[in-house]
Amino acid sequence: MHSTWTEQWWPIAYLQDLDRRQPNRFTLLERDLVIWWDAQAEQHSWRVFPDVCPHRLVPLSEGRINDEGLLECPYHGWSFDGEGHCRSIPQATDNTKPEARRSRCSSLPTATGQGLLFVWTGEPDSANQHPLPLVPALEEDPTSWTLQDTFRDLPMDAVTLLENVLDVSHVPFTHHKTVGNRNNASPVLATITREAEDGFDAFWEEGPRRGKLGSQTTRFQAPQLMWHDLTAKGFARILTVVYAVPIRRGECRLFARFPFQFQSAAPKLLIGLRPRWLQHIGNHKVLEDDQVFLHWQERVLERAGGSPAADRAFFMPNRADVYVAALHRWLNNNGGEPFAGESLPERRRTTDLMDRFYSHTQSCRSCSTALRRIRTARPWAWAVLWGAAALVGLGQGGVWSAVGVVVAALAGLTLRQVSRWEKGLLRGDGAAPRNRRA
Repeated sequence: MHSTWTEQWWPIAYLQDLDRRQPNRFTLLERDLVIWWDAQAEQHSWRVFPDVCPHRLVPLSEGRINDEGLLECPYHGWSFDGEGHCRSIPQATDNTKPEARRSRCSSLPTATGQGLLFVWTGEPDSANQHPLPLVPALEEDPTSWTLQDTFRDLPMDAVTLLENVLDVSHVPFTHHKTVGNRNNASPVLATITREAEDGFDAFWEEGPRRGKLGSQTTRFQAPQLMWHDLTAKGFARILTVVYAVPIRRGECRLFARFPFQFQSAAPKLLIGLRPRWLQHIGNHKVLEDDQVFLHWQERVLERAGGSPAADRAFFMPNRADVYVAALHRWLNNNGGEPFAGESLPERRRTTDLMDRFYSHTQSCRSCSTALRRIRTARPWAWAVLWGAAALVGLGQGGVWSAVGVVVAALAGLTLRQVSRWEKGLLRGDGAAPRNRRA
């Protein structure tokens, strides 16, 4: 794999979603990792190891953080400190040396910034020579931003995701009735203003919604980060930030962030009232607008020759396509795709592409907590419903019967909404809103 992809700081989790009480797992560039909180260190910190015990090669992420604050292997109890040294081998005799080189785990460099945990995948000694891939605008006045974020493991390459989020002209059509409207479609007279080894910049003078929101600039910070930036006069400065993190061929993790710098307090207050898990359900609907056909599209491009053949495979006569063309120029001039030469896995069924639980909910603290509470509340709602039904009968048509009817109706509505929320946390329906009849 070319150093373009390996000599990098990569985001692997939002800090608010990590559990300090137990190991967390992630796969980055086909490398399984275990993430855990080292409370023993002088400055408590997140640690990242390859997810394999040097003893018998089982995943350390299946283990626990023991009472001594060490990462303990689930198979034989070997325990490791934050530097990767083996501090305990329960089966050891007096002649066994736990500190031996072969009993040690590698500890990858980590850092945090803008609410994300980053890991360095290159030569450890060069980590400090590279800055974290952060969004400069969010550093200027951090408290002035209202930030919404989400993530999801997507069934497509990171390059396919970058193509999609850089392409501004698809929004009115693909996301019609979610965050777009076909009536807002118009020529996108965008210009690439800078191209270099570290990415490119673009400028769209008219901007989205036929100029109603103002001009938009775009930055692609290679190889993983891009953001759109516009200021809607009288409302807010709005960013759309995306990190495309390669997991393995045909799979990536999207970290999406939507920072707002509002010009009045009311919108910030309203956004703050919406639970994060409910926002994530809405985010899923938008992502699923194009997830299915992008999963298909990249296989067609693969058969045509992949990114090196993009100029021939795609027909891109409009200035709206300058973003995608610039991305593939960057790729072909700087080491190519992350898994060049590897074939995409077999295409998945639409029902499989609609999974939300494994691709998001189980790793999201907000959504997993909401799902647990919903499942806890359902039996109580049923109990109220049956109790209300009994009250209707016992009331014999009187006041208590009326009370029972009202309570039963409320319990029924609650059960219906709870079921909708539970489904929203588990899977999508595969029906894009743009294709529904008015």
